[in-house]
Amino acid sequence: REFPGCGNIVTFSQFLFIAVEGFIFEANFGRKRPAIPIRNYFIMVAMFFTVSVVNNYALNLNIAMPLHMIFRSGSLIASMALGIIILKKRYSVSKYTSIALVSLGIFTCTFMSAKQVASDSSLNREEGPQAFLWWLLGIAALTFALLMSARMGIFQETLYKKFGKHSKEALFYNHALPLPGFLLLAPNIYQHAVLFSQSELFQVPVVGLTLPIMWFYLLMNVITQYVCIRGVFILTTECTSLTVTLVVTLRKFVSLIFSILYFQNPFTGWHWLGTALVFLGTLMYTQVWNSLGPLLARGRR
Repeated sequence: REFPGCGNIVTFSQFLFIAVEGFIFEANFGRKRPAIPIRNYFIMVAMFFTVSVVNNYALNLNIAMPLHMIFRSGSLIASMALGIIILKKRYSVSKYTSIALVSLGIFTCTFMSAKQVASDSSLNREEGPQAFLWWLLGIAALTFALLMSARMGIFQETLYKKFGKHSKEALFYNHALPLPGFLLLAPNIYQHAVLFSQSELFQVPVVGLTLPIMWFYLLMNVITQYVCIRGVFILTTECTSLTVTLVVTLRKFVSLIFSILYFQNPFTGWHWLGTALVFLGTLMYTQVWNSLGPLLARGRR
């Protein structure tokens, strides 16, 4: 909110932290050979890096954070579409219905946000059309990132079938190999590092350390992002994919509600309807009620 274009320094910090941790504990300081050939990780990383950077830049193109989060929740649509095209998969009627709900929800939120951008009273006649064109470019960027992310998921699925599941190894290489790519973004990262250093000073509770508040925010972001990624990794090893999908979906929903309420983002009744359709479609896709039925039956006994 203070620096809308700071996505690159945030992403770089997250990548660096996870790469250093993985280099020490997963790669054993480079002594452990990867189970999956390194060339495959380079392909995966090219996709991963592209998705991350494009998603970050979308926030600079008049894309509000709630719309950004809702749009990325539509990964089911892209995954299903590419699964049908590339893997020749076929799905049940309930799966197609769920995807239709998610698509309708995203369209509703996108359309209403388009009206807000076009009718923004703070823009004069010259700035209005230009702002709307930037918004359209942002939507195009989000769509590209969504499709690229789905393609990366299919590529990972193919690799895991061939070489076995190595999630922690993939997590390390996905964050370590792209680091040189951040050299292309070095001026932007340095610029925001300077801006962060010029922010107001903040005394960290308990520790008593004083540092610029934006660096404190960044540190908290990196730590919580690491906890989130490790939490999802542990969840994938302990629970079924259905449970993991449900938890991640609920996390997205809580993030969305928090973003709207705490940051007072504009959200109309139509946005709420779109959000409800997105998450209803996601839950229908995971068929969570089929799992809840037996649990509820046991509870009645």
